[in-house]
Amino acid sequence: MDGTEPWIHPSSIIDDGSLIGNGTKIWHYSHIMDNVSIGQNCTLGQNIMIGSGVTIGSGCKIQNNVSIFSGVILEENVFCGPSSVFTNVLYPRAEIDRRDEFKETFVRTGVSIGANATILCGIEIGKYALIGAGSVVTSSVEPYALMIGNPARRVGWVGEYGEPLDSNLFCKKTGDQYKYNEGSGLTRCNK
Repeated sequence: MDGTEPWIHPSSIIDDGSLIGNGTKIWHYSHIMDNVSIGQNCTLGQNIMIGSGVTIGSGCKIQNNVSIFSGVILEENVFCGPSSVFTNVLYPRAEIDRRDEFKETFVRTGVSIGANATILCGIEIGKYALIGAGSVVTSSVEPYALMIGNPARRVGWVGEYGEPLDSNLFCKKTGDQYKYNEGSGLTRCNK
């Protein structure tokens, strides 16, 4: 491998019609279903399941045992912690086919999702939000929100570096200042 071609472990299965970007690595026992699009320079760990038609942007890191079902769109540089899971139907029953009820879920640029988090379908997680380990996200999340719990609730804000912001919306690690505007939410001031 010269660093540009995707690398796929021989135990993984890639179904027809899926596109894997240059520099992407897919490790052991993963299954990428049909018509999936995975961007460049992604890392998918062991035992990953990516449902039909899912889109994964460039630079994403998906840890071991993650399930991303049909209807999910991950933008660039999203981190999915081990054993996190996305759903695609709100009221599942084994005996009822609900494929026509799949709801889209949008995960915006730079989001981090902690280990064992569950993301219910039909929501949007705003850019650079951080979802704590074990959280259950049942509704849309504002950009830069720090969310924990079941159901997940906002307990603070995080900057683009991933560090919690202080009470003045300042990141001590980077020196970045943020501002909250009613209606438009949190934005970084010194871009």
